[in-house]
Amino acid sequence: MADGNTFLLVSNVRNRLREIVGASTNWKDHQQALAERASLSQYLAQSQDELPAKTMKDSAVEAHLPLGSQPALREKYLNYHNSVRFGRILEDLDSLAVLICYSHTWNKELKRSPLSIVTALVDKIGIPKVLSLNLNQPFSQYHDGAYTNVLDATFVMVARDPENKRAAFINPLKLESPEEEAIFQQGEINKTRRVELSTASLLKVAPTAEERTLIHNLFLNTLDTQTVSFRSRILPPNSVWMEDCKMKGLEICHPQERNIFNRIFGGFLMRKAYELGWANACAFVGCRPTLVAVDDIIFRKPVEIGSLLLLSSQVCYTEGMHIQVRVHTEVLDPLTRQHSTTNVFHFTFCIDNDIPSVVPQSYGESMLYLDGKRHFDETMRSQECTV
Repeated sequence: MADGNTFLLVSNVRNRLREIVGASTNWKDHQQALAERASLSQYLAQSQDELPAKTMKDSAVEAHLPLGSQPALREKYLNYHNSVRFGRILEDLDSLAVLICYSHTWNKELKRSPLSIVTALVDKIGIPKVLSLNLNQPFSQYHDGAYTNVLDATFVMVARDPENKRAAFINPLKLESPEEEAIFQQGEINKTRRVELSTASLLKVAPTAEERTLIHNLFLNTLDTQTVSFRSRILPPNSVWMEDCKMKGLEICHPQERNIFNRIFGGFLMRKAYELGWANACAFVGCRPTLVAVDDIIFRKPVEIGSLLLLSSQVCYTEGMHIQVRVHTEVLDPLTRQHSTTNVFHFTFCIDNDIPSVVPQSYGESMLYLDGKRHFDETMRSQECTV
């Protein structure tokens, strides 16, 4: 790991992570091993100045997913359309992101890392093409002697102490080329954009004047012209009420889906949210949609083992051939009956035909509509910038 450019199979990534933190594959032993991690706090740096700078090459990791040569592995990733289950790819990306961070912070003088590195959010995943099972590597497919990129993912990770209670320092990054400078600057731009989007969130401030006009026009288009009443609403042609564009799911969080820190694996949450969102979009349009982008996945709080995880999917915006889906996940405490939001996911899908419009009825649905439009517009702008 310290030498960078590590080659391994995707199936071994989580095993490597267990070795780094000292986690066990056995549930009972795993709990005891994590309890012993508290003693590793003595190895934490008290400031970033104590840590040596690392280069991007130090954390470069190449992981292969040989679907073409391993039939048993192919079965795990195969969907009924004979293409790759993207939910499985999300699981692998999350594990790989954690391993990359541990590669950056690795100290070969220590047998175990004192850091707890977890996913804070997924900034963006762009998917320019459908992943195929005919080739070996779906992340960066190898064909005719060359690699072809098929997706690009940006994760934001956080480093915490061994008990995952407070923030911890990590190694500074040493930039060695103009290309690396550009990558670093893009990270700064992404950070600024996230702050701006958070500040303008519809959960904090009112919609813009343009957005208010849009919502009012949607409302006027649903009024029954035969009556003089604000309550008499009719559905415009080629439209569907937002209330009728929902889908829900429930997961009991078993130990099998735990991560190396005894919480539910973030990649598992992403897979379940994606599959529900895809099913919601599929039921809405009546055909198989294609994923265009994953945008702004926020991990608000960890999901404990044994939790009841409620997933709610909503088609919140459509435009042309595109569908914007929002998936909200929350944990239900059966003893107190309290609900706590854990994640919010945003997915953009498309099909080959124009899609019916979704129409909000309540103010809350109108805010979901505007939020979906914002995410869709941001996705379209990002794709224009990469063309």
